[in-house]
Amino acid sequence: MSLRKLSWSTAAPYLFLAPALCVLSLSVFWPALQAFYLSFTQFETLGQTPEWIGLGNFERLWTDDVFWQSLKNSLIYLIGVVPILVILPLGLAILVNQKLKGIHWFRAAYYTPVVISMVVAGIAWKWLYDERGLLNQGISLITQNPLMETILGQLGWTGEPIVWLQNPDIALYCVMAVTVWKGLGYYMVIYLAGLQAIPPDLYEAAAIDGADGWQKHWDITIPLMKPYLMLVSVISAISAAKVFEEVYVMTPGGGVLGSTITIVANLYEQAFSEVGNGYSYACAMGLVLFLLIFGLSILNLKLGQLRG
Repeated sequence: MSLRKLSWSTAAPYLFLAPALCVLSLSVFWPALQAFYLSFTQFETLGQTPEWIGLGNFERLWTDDVFWQSLKNSLIYLIGVVPILVILPLGLAILVNQKLKGIHWFRAAYYTPVVISMVVAGIAWKWLYDERGLLNQGISLITQNPLMETILGQLGWTGEPIVWLQNPDIALYCVMAVTVWKGLGYYMVIYLAGLQAIPPDLYEAAAIDGADGWQKHWDITIPLMKPYLMLVSVISAISAAKVFEEVYVMTPGGGVLGSTITIVANLYEQAFSEVGNGYSYACAMGLVLFLLIFGLSILNLKLGQLRG
């Protein structure tokens, strides 16, 4: 092989990647570097010259109660959402992987929420949670049964419509339900791709050995699906850590007493609202969020290696 052919074969892949790398550099890498720099400066409005203040923004974060509340809510979101989005979609994928008549309609039904805009989904669920919404109307119908009325009374129901999104104790969990509803179909499809790659001969051999029902899934499906479980756990953790749309649409401003404010929602308020402290302070929050997501990804990968 001539030197010219060797150099062309070496450079050709990078030439094909060059346009995409240029776009990524202008839209992702360069803004990220600018945000990293601005997090160490005082930069409140556009047109202002950034003033270097070192760790001043991070010292402000350390004493900012709203930031710690948003961090707490983001961690609750992680702990509450990620396990559900790792386990439940796998069960759905196993169910829709059966060879049954009309199973494609069930797959489409479970996947439909994925293609709905989060803004539309947030508005729809906000209506459901309204005092005169479908959920409260359903509870009113249920409580016409004296037994159900007694049970709900023991759980704290007072007979008045439940203010789902205005109650600081449950508002965050109501928003989490929307995230779970939207994500189930997406992660189900990832698992479904993995299930369809498992040879049917393995299940037939397991059936001959006496494994049946969920036993064959425990012995065959779960071990072979570990790469997909790891992928879903990483993706769902990243998505939960940077949740924003449903919080902003359903509970503008972070909800009552900041009950639903997350790091990204707090970052948005600081950068783009009139009461915010400026772009540099928001960039400092963004850097903390990046470190949080990076740490979660590394932790997931390490745990996956230990389980493997």
